[in-house]
Amino acid sequence: MQQALQSNMKRFRTFLNYTKNYLRRKNPIKLFKKGLVAGLKDALSINKKRKMVQNKLKYQMYQLSQMEKLIAQNNEHAFLRGNKFNEMR
Repeated sequence: MQQALQSNMKRFRTFLNYTKNYLRRKNPIKLFKKGLVAGLKDALSINKKRKMVQNKLKYQMYQLSQMEKLIAQNNEHAFLRGNKFNEMR
């Protein structure tokens, strides 16, 4: 009986040592804090990111309109320029 109790206490102590060493290596409180801080930084900087995306979108739309203008100028179709249509009359 006493030998079984001692072996159980030894197992319990080794379990506590493993647990303590694990908590030292991978501190869940520090990981939670780090994740929380990263989440707050993302949440607080989302407005800045939104403005950057809006500016990129506006620039892409501007480039698209410029390309469409160039295509319309160099295209021979009547509905884009009208020159051929007037010549055919």
